[in-house]
Amino acid sequence: MTGEEAAGRRLLELAAGGATGGDVLVFADGLPPVRAADLVGRWRGSELPTGHRLDGLLASCGWYGKDVVDAETVHPLLFADRAGMPRPVDPALAPLGLLRDRTWLARTRAARAAFAGLRPLLSTRRPAARVREVRHRGVLTAAIVYDRLPVIDAFRRIGDGTVLGLMDLRGMPEPFPFVLRREVSAGRRTSGPAGRSPRPG
Repeated sequence: MTGEEAAGRRLLELAAGGATGGDVLVFADGLPPVRAADLVGRWRGSELPTGHRLDGLLASCGWYGKDVVDAETVHPLLFADRAGMPRPVDPALAPLGLLRDRTWLARTRAARAAFAGLRPLLSTRRPAARVREVRHRGVLTAAIVYDRLPVIDAFRRIGDGTVLGLMDLRGMPEPFPFVLRREVSAGRRTSGPAGRSPRPG
């Protein structure tokens, strides 16, 4: 079994449920770093449940993933519109303190309905982050650094087209884990309002 096959199998075990934040960090520490150039592309995101305070929150709001056009042009938050198409949202407009400190309120049906109604107003054409290499848990690896928020998403490679993300938010004791899988399409790649020229997937 190759290292990537073992990592993929371990990911399935963690995603099956019952994993803790510590389990995910041990897994991350055994994975190789990601090169900045390898983050380019549009990625479909999924949560990795660990009992973290943010578990289920992004998914319940229609989180789609992330879009990295190049190192200077990153849309770190894509949410699906009513047609299921990914649209970039300005993360600086998100109620970060509420998400971090009062997640119970953000999980209410009223809050989700309010976000769905406001989502078109939160859309943006402007990039809201950059890719940089940072030293995270002792390893130099690619990360998405948000422009106007104290957030860094650090990544480790699981396999070809799959990375583990650890969202580091100031004031949050443990990183929030998630998984990104690169979208591959022979057609036009776009992130809704932030669409760009066609390029191979």
